[in-house]
Amino acid sequence: MAGGGVAGATPGKRAAYYEGGVTGYFVLAVIVGSLGGSLFGYDLGISRWVTSMDEFLKVFFPKTFERKHAHLHETDYCKYDNQILTLFTSSLYFAGLLSTFAASPITRKYGRRASILVGAVAFFIGAIVNAAALNVAMLIIGRIFLGIGIGFGNQAVPLYLSEISPPKIRGAVNQLFQLTTCTGILVAEVINYTEKIHPWGWRLSLGLATVPAILMFLGGLILPETPNSLVERGRLRRPRGFCKR
Repeated sequence: MAGGGVAGATPGKRAAYYEGGVTGYFVLAVIVGSLGGSLFGYDLGISRWVTSMDEFLKVFFPKTFERKHAHLHETDYCKYDNQILTLFTSSLYFAGLLSTFAASPITRKYGRRASILVGAVAFFIGAIVNAAALNVAMLIIGRIFLGIGIGFGNQAVPLYLSEISPPKIRGAVNQLFQLTTCTGILVAEVINYTEKIHPWGWRLSLGLATVPAILMFLGGLILPETPNSLVERGRLRRPRGFCKR
């Protein structure tokens, strides 16, 4: 009956009928969902500093450490001209690029929440592996997991935020992803002062990436799925006349 009433209404009244309100649960879902941006932001802030920390270079890139202090008047480009160090940095972005292609069908088939949870778990594993790294191989494996987490998060979170938001505030809600990205960078810059903690300050910086991942995962367990995803997967029927003009 409700569907028939909506079908017979004018376009303006139909839009008002489907206009959602801002509730406490909605605010919680938006905050948790937008945490996906903090994963990317935190890594951007941390990786730049960790690769220049002396204690980190001594353990994994001793030649770069020696060059850094022996050639004080060289540019940073020359000091850090190391292919393996470059691989450590870039492996995350390559993994993130590839994982977005895998994230798309998962997001479509299993829902937005599923991709957000996968991203949180992958990022958590990557942070643990990096913090406990004993060799360069562990560092790169950890970066790959971080990249997978960021790829899933960057693919699913903006979509999730858009689909759960009322039309009037959809643009503002979507900007929260960018806001949390910048906040993640800011937090990372503050945490980078752990460089002064010898000799494991770099491990703390990398390991603290588990915090936003844990928050995102725990919050993701209580997130509602978006109506678009439910309809797309046949879990929610469109009211009759929903798409009629």
